[in-house]
Amino acid sequence: MNNINPNNFNDNSVQTKEGKLILDSHKLSYHYERVKAWENGEQIAPVSVDMALTRACGAMCSFCYAMVQEPQERASIKTKDALNLLDDFSEIGVKAVSLISDGESTLSKAYVPFIQHASNIGIDVGNATNGWEWEPEKIDQVLPSLTWVRFTVAAGTPEGYSKIMFKSEKHTEVFDRAMSNIRYAVELKKKLGLKVTLGLQMVLMPEFRDEIIPFAKLAVDLGVDYGVIKHCSDDEFGTLGVDYSKYEEMFPLLKEAEALSNENTKITCKWDKIKNSVSSYKRFYGPQFLLQISGSGLVAPAGLFFNARYSKLHIGNYVDERFKDIFKSDRYWKIMDYLASPYFNAQTMMGTLPIQHYVSEALDNHVKGEVKIVKQTGKKPLHVNFV
Repeated sequence: MNNINPNNFNDNSVQTKEGKLILDSHKLSYHYERVKAWENGEQIAPVSVDMALTRACGAMCSFCYAMVQEPQERASIKTKDALNLLDDFSEIGVKAVSLISDGESTLSKAYVPFIQHASNIGIDVGNATNGWEWEPEKIDQVLPSLTWVRFTVAAGTPEGYSKIMFKSEKHTEVFDRAMSNIRYAVELKKKLGLKVTLGLQMVLMPEFRDEIIPFAKLAVDLGVDYGVIKHCSDDEFGTLGVDYSKYEEMFPLLKEAEALSNENTKITCKWDKIKNSVSSYKRFYGPQFLLQISGSGLVAPAGLFFNARYSKLHIGNYVDERFKDIFKSDRYWKIMDYLASPYFNAQTMMGTLPIQHYVSEALDNHVKGEVKIVKQTGKKPLHVNFV
């Protein structure tokens, strides 16, 4: 048995001007008390929740996992319900919320009050967005309250971006709009001296390899804190048609992209997921620490299960019932126990490498005694509550 902190054993962090940023690993060592409580059989609250405030989105991204999450009701989240959700999170002990799920949350009427309320009650909040509707007035209202913003930028050229994320390579107006808003946010961060981290993310499918270097150059030109390239998740049926055997051919290009980093902008790849498209674990412990909620209000263990065909894993909907009651329900814990049991196999019964991958892998290694999670002391990394 190795009594090693996985964050130190496999330190895939990126050093930014503000501090160490962990994008290709987990931060469970900084939540050791909750890990021990879980290990002792206690019913723990998730450290962080990934969610959306709507299922609506103006983009048509060819890599989008939300495309395989249909059919599902497109309920409209009211501001009152969204704020009640945050109050429930605070009450049970959720530390961070990422607006990162199956919709473009900037389109929701609840978006600005949600972020401001989260900040006011001490919950860290991050936001993934295409940036199209993230205009200056909205940026002014939310940027001081955000821990991080990550822009989905599928390509570094206007034509490639528009082809992958919108109707065709001719519709470059969406690229121009996004870049304008990103530049505004970068300048506002500097002007106000904000600690918010700004980054770009490219979801890489093998057919987009020609956009790798332009993406890295664009991130550097924009002056964001980082640009990250990650693999594309697919469901267990291969609906998106991702050919994982092609990733290895792109390793030299990815290394070339990383070499474009400078003192202001770090280019990095999520190598762990790019190199390993199949999980090493069968039991799915991750959702107990990192839960996902759909933009419809559906509470499910992971976004991979939002589709109606996984209805047996649907726990409830916070539009219809307070989340704190859903969390305390027998159904919530029966589903969590099922995913952590020998009756569930994460390698064959769900899609590839979920958002909870790093957490699930670390917990699985911990339970097996292969690599134990130990309490981390010293200076904390950035975004420590986003596990």
